[in-house]
Amino acid sequence: MDFWPEFLASSWGKEFVAGGFGGIAGIVSGYPLDTIRVRQQSCTPGSAFNILRRVAATEGPLALYRGMAAPLASVTFQNAMVFQIYAVLSRALDRNVPASDPPSYKGVALGGFGTGALQSLMLTPVELVKIRLQLQQRNILDNKNQMTSCKGPTDVARNIFRQEGWRGIYRGLTITVLRDAPAHGLYFWTYEYVREQLHPGCRKNGQESFRTMLIAGGLAGVASWICCYPLDVIKTRFQAQSQSTPLRYTGIVDCFRRSVKQEGYNVLWRGLGTAVARAFVVNGAIFTAYETALRCLFINNNKEVHANIQTENAF
Repeated sequence: MDFWPEFLASSWGKEFVAGGFGGIAGIVSGYPLDTIRVRQQSCTPGSAFNILRRVAATEGPLALYRGMAAPLASVTFQNAMVFQIYAVLSRALDRNVPASDPPSYKGVALGGFGTGALQSLMLTPVELVKIRLQLQQRNILDNKNQMTSCKGPTDVARNIFRQEGWRGIYRGLTITVLRDAPAHGLYFWTYEYVREQLHPGCRKNGQESFRTMLIAGGLAGVASWICCYPLDVIKTRFQAQSQSTPLRYTGIVDCFRRSVKQEGYNVLWRGLGTAVARAFVVNGAIFTAYETALRCLFINNNKEVHANIQTENAF
């Protein structure tokens, strides 16, 4: 019995693989902007363009991709699980809709909310390692005699676990849940609503154009980021601190209070322009890759079924 052919023949398998393709497309397309966003949020002064020039001049262009291995290694599984969990929850949380019809907008929003909360368990350690790597060179320059460079995500994760244990690995879990649950509810609702407005009937027949996928995915990403951005700023600052540097914040509330007291409420929106630009690019790529992969998988499966029927009829 071959596992992969049977797995890909199921709707679960198709959703899983298509979600993986979407995740990879999102990471590759938006990672440099993500690095700039993280630096803006964590006290680095200057506009996105100035930070880009400074990083390229002092650390080299590849510094914009530092830490990408951590999310890239996990994104296939993570994004695949996100789309699969969403597909299940959006149906389970509103059973009044027939199976032949697309999930209701209520089911979409509730399914997205639950998906965001559950995916935080996978995402928190990944984002922690990513943030530490993205800020590593800056922290070394600020603390020359106190820090040593980690070679990659595995080295960072090992150091965090050795120094702080499981509590360190899951630093920021609470605020990640607070950020991702409502953001994912809005994310999936916006995508489904916008694509239906741009291409009426596409939620049922799945025949929307690439333009519709890109615009709906991009706007969904922008809406969800604007909704949760202040929480993301606090999360970045809280996760950026480690045992090897002086702890600036004792908790999420303390991080919020100190940040606002020292830099004003504008700090909660620092880097929003970069995040919104990145969100449109990344999520347009994610949904386009996801829907395209899903469409190809279903077409290939239908061809195989048709070929098997013809073979059986021949006998």
